[in-house]
Amino acid sequence: MNFKSMSLGPLGTNCYIVHNDNDAIVIDPSGDPEKIITYLSDEKLTPKAILLTHAHFDHIGGVSKVRNYYDIDVYIHEEEATWLENPKLNGSMLFTGSEIKTKGAEHYLIPGNLQLGAIKFEIIHTPGHSPGSVSFIFHEQGHVVSGDVLFNKGIGRTDLPGGDIRQLEQSIRNNLYTLQESYIVCPGHGPATTIGEEKQNNPFFSN
Repeated sequence: MNFKSMSLGPLGTNCYIVHNDNDAIVIDPSGDPEKIITYLSDEKLTPKAILLTHAHFDHIGGVSKVRNYYDIDVYIHEEEATWLENPKLNGSMLFTGSEIKTKGAEHYLIPGNLQLGAIKFEIIHTPGHSPGSVSFIFHEQGHVVSGDVLFNKGIGRTDLPGGDIRQLEQSIRNNLYTLQESYIVCPGHGPATTIGEEKQNNPFFSN
């Protein structure tokens, strides 16, 4: 399984394309959708769905074009179901002064195992940065896509609507730090890290 990271959009938000030789899922198409489409085309991949770690504007900017180009469904946690269509909730009006929105998702992300095409992973609810934040764990490959929950030597901000520092700490300690230390963390911004590295050296929540 391949994990293609693309830093896209105005805030350099990481979009991940997880794929084998044929099937793909697009996680957080944050912007520059033509770059996503070009990669999928060049690699001759068939995207099965768009998955969102959460619905802040910098993670959803490319949703509409990728969704419409491939006629694929969008998945999001129910807590943020209305955020995709609401520029006030997704923060775009506050931070950019313009509306970034897309139509509602076709499916809710429910904690547990999910398979899309040949790609298997686990969904865990990791609130704190936002109420509907989720992380995607690829156990066979030893990867976790953490959205804006856990970063390389950092954590997600909690001063936005629905943010909660206590929830964020619980999500990191109880749901992410319990993974094997070798697991690679693919965050919403910045470079990758590992669970072990963050448990030892993250200045916010470490052992």
